[in-house]
Amino acid sequence: MAAHTYRALLTRPVLSWAAVAAAARMPVAMAPLALVFLVRERPGGYVLGAELAAVYVVGEVIGAALLGARLRPDRARHHLAGGLGAGAAAFAGLGLLPGAPDLLLGAFALVAGAAPGASPGGLRTLLTEHVDPGLVTKALSAEATLSYAVWAVAPAAAGGLAFGVAPFAPLLLAAGLMALSVAGLWALPPGWRSDPADRAGVPMLRTLAAAWPVYVSGAAAMSLLALAELVLPALLEQRHLAVGWSGPLLAGYALASAAGSLLYGLRSWPGRLGTQSLVLLLAVAACVAAAGVVPLLGVIAAALCLAGLFQAGLQVTRALGLRAVLPPSALAAGYSMMYSVVGAGYAASASLSGVVLGLATPSTAILAGVLLTLVLTAAAAAGELRLVRAGEFAPAER
Repeated sequence: MAAHTYRALLTRPVLSWAAVAAAARMPVAMAPLALVFLVRERPGGYVLGAELAAVYVVGEVIGAALLGARLRPDRARHHLAGGLGAGAAAFAGLGLLPGAPDLLLGAFALVAGAAPGASPGGLRTLLTEHVDPGLVTKALSAEATLSYAVWAVAPAAAGGLAFGVAPFAPLLLAAGLMALSVAGLWALPPGWRSDPADRAGVPMLRTLAAAWPVYVSGAAAMSLLALAELVLPALLEQRHLAVGWSGPLLAGYALASAAGSLLYGLRSWPGRLGTQSLVLLLAVAACVAAAGVVPLLGVIAAALCLAGLFQAGLQVTRALGLRAVLPPSALAAGYSMMYSVVGAGYAASASLSGVVLGLATPSTAILAGVLLTLVLTAAAAAGELRLVRAGEFAPAER
């Protein structure tokens, strides 16, 4: 039993992986805010910053979908190094040429988002394929905790550097960290074993498409996160509460998510992965809806913390769900596809929220987003039930 505790993950290979993953993900977490800070002092700078951030996210979605599907297990290190290296160069271009024409800045932002697109799926596969099978759930839980910690630190780092040093400083830090992650890849295994024959001759894209219910539930979860992040300031203003509470409330959300990730990995939970995911997704939706309806700061804070707690377990179940439905040779591509679809879910929810905010109150925008999430949840649940009945949804390692 001791071999299946979190302590068993405290090995040099796993700690090396964590350092590389943190260096690769911090630039991603900093990028949208850093791009806004880069150009905010120009005429119409906030609009341009939002456009650059949107271009960056579009690059992420495209890069994850296209490059992740082409990641070769036997040459994973070189593939990841090339993408992360190009991303580092694009971040450096943004930081070194802050006064460049808008079109050039947009090109840099697009490459910075797209080039490292295979790294989330590739790094996750490097982790899960090189730990004991009994530790996979704990490894994924620890990975989620690391991600939430990075996303909690990144906004403060971007803001502190932009206002305390220079507007371009966050992007130079992003370039340096991503370059360090390239060097760190040589402390990790070069790839992982994979036999394309496990797809029984089915093309990669068709294999990935079979997991669509898992992707849809991931997009539903991310749409709720977009609601929590983007509508919260307007919601607080509507409730006549200090908008400055947005930062502490979102920090509490991130900390609760980190704790929830570790909690999920501490034990085995009853029910199929699909059932766990459905319950957690509905719980997150209920918490976000409560935050939008109840006009009390304490209730909003508690609801967001609970939402973060449930969201963390949901993220781990979705990763395990891909392991249950995809053959090993398609896992890295599946993780990347999940990243792409989740990014699209975030963007769709952000767009919906913006439209509704222009027509109705922030609380109505939150309820509209929750309704969209419930529709996606129903579609995902129906799709996973069909997979179970067809015998294509096998139990994942616990």
